[in-house]
This record gives sequence, C-alpha cells and structure tokens, in this order.
Amino acid sequence: MPESESVTGKCLCGAVKIFAESNTREVAACHCDMCRRWSAGPFMELPCHHVRFEGEDSISRIRSSDWAERGFCNKCGSILFYHIMESDEYQISAGLLDDQSQLRLTLQVFVDRKPPFYSFVQKTKELTEAEVFAMYQPPAD
Repeated sequence: MPESESVTGKCLCGAVKIFAESNTREVAACHCDMCRRWSAGPFMELPCHHVRFEGEDSISRIRSSDWAERGFCNKCGSILFYHIMESDEYQISAGLLDDQSQLRLTLQVFVDRKPPFYSFVQKTKELTEAEVFAMYQPPAD
C-alpha cells in the first residue's frame, strides 16, 4: 500500500475545511440511488483517514442507513463526505480537494443502478449492487 499523504480541501463557501490522510489517489464513483439523489449524479469519492474538520458547526450530518452517515456544509450545501459509523475511514468528496492533479477514476460501484444518461470514458473496475453488498455482509453461519 502506498505511503499515506496529506490531503486538504474545503467546501464552496470555505466554512468547512478538511485535513486528512489518504493512502491512494484512486477515486471511486458510486451510482447508487442514494448517492445520485444526494449529489445529482455519481458521488466521486476519495478514501481518507485521520480526518479533521475546521468549521464543525457548519457541518450537518444525516444518518442515511443503519451503518452510515453523510455530511454537508449547512451554509453552502457542499457535499463533504460519506462515513461508515464504525470506521475511521471517510469517503471525502473528490471535488472538494485542493489538489486534484494526481487523482484518477479507477472504480465504479452500483454500476447496475447507473442511469443511461451518462457514462465515463475511463475503463475502471466495476461492481454491481449485489457484489458490493456481498463484500460487506458477514458470512452465514
């Protein structure tokens, strides 16, 4: 795994600043119904850890499932992150990052939920909804 590097970013109005570490520059696009409703398109995300926010009072969080929350700036509406509650990892919105020059799209999830009106040129690994859930479900006894 590559060495962890610092990443920084901010929301549209600057009320929320993000400071984090990431072991990758590989971005994933999620096409699930919730992400598309939330972001009006695929959610483009970079996995980060040791995340710290300045402007916590400007962050609103919503529990979008039993296991995850989503965060956005309550001043400008910028989508900030997707976070699995029992994890240190946050999926930070790639568009907020100050330096996007080394990012590359390498994964698309919920590809079977993607509507037909858009597609990406890049060839990426693709996972269906069933494949994603199978990765996170505990094995049957």
